[in-house]
Amino acid sequence: MKIERSVKEEDSFEDVSFTYDSKYRKSSAIEEFLDIIKYRDLIYQLVRRDIVARYKRSFLGIAWTMLQPLGMMAVLALVFSQLFVEVEGYAAYLLSGLIAWTFFAQTTTATLEQSVWGSTLVRRIYIPHTVFPVASVVTGMVNLVLSLVPLLLILLFTHRPITWAMLFIPVPILLLAAFALGVGLLLSSVAIRFPDISEMYRIVIQAWMYLTPIMYPSDIIPDAYRTWLLYFNPAYYLILMFRVPIYDGVLPSLPLSLIGAGISLITLMVGWIYFSNQADKFAYTA
Repeated sequence: MKIERSVKEEDSFEDVSFTYDSKYRKSSAIEEFLDIIKYRDLIYQLVRRDIVARYKRSFLGIAWTMLQPLGMMAVLALVFSQLFVEVEGYAAYLLSGLIAWTFFAQTTTATLEQSVWGSTLVRRIYIPHTVFPVASVVTGMVNLVLSLVPLLLILLFTHRPITWAMLFIPVPILLLAAFALGVGLLLSSVAIRFPDISEMYRIVIQAWMYLTPIMYPSDIIPDAYRTWLLYFNPAYYLILMFRVPIYDGVLPSLPLSLIGAGISLITLMVGWIYFSNQADKFAYTA
């Protein structure tokens, strides 16, 4: 009796057929998003690894994240403060832009490096390709939040007003993160095939910083160059959204907020869709 049941059970399994039809597959961008949610624990471990590895052998530990922007600000303020004496509380003006730009630059660079490194791993096991860029952005957000502590100290030192507008800061942080992730995904799609893009990007990001009004006020830019250096510069709107509540103590204007949000969300959407559509080819081109 037992043998007969087992045979019947085996026969019942043999009658079941499993087929895969690619036309019923979800959009690759949607699949990648759903996989990111499933692999959230992996993202947490990658973020934890990056933070622990960065400060493991550091004497100052996590305090280095707070001291590093202060050190950069001190050097730049020493050089440029006499040039821009008309900027009241120049140290606060400089640091509020420098922190936002450092987050964007470090995050996009880390996204490139992590994507190229992770592309060799996806050939051995299945991991959502966007895990590494997302983890890089989350790590950068942690460092950015820690950098707000010295920024508050500089605001007090330079007698800049600390108002309720500071509560708006999470919005430009999230928009900066979305923009950085979108740019990082677009660049990673190319860098996985051509690793030299990572080195070229370091030059581009350095030039981009000097073309963006971070160390100098935007009103010194001649009218002939304003269109290219300001209005066609997506980083300008996002840096300004971050700086206005901190330095000026007021909320960004509605047009500025809408433009900044539009730039960030469109960049993220385009980068995510393009990266997801190219992800299936990475295992063969890495």
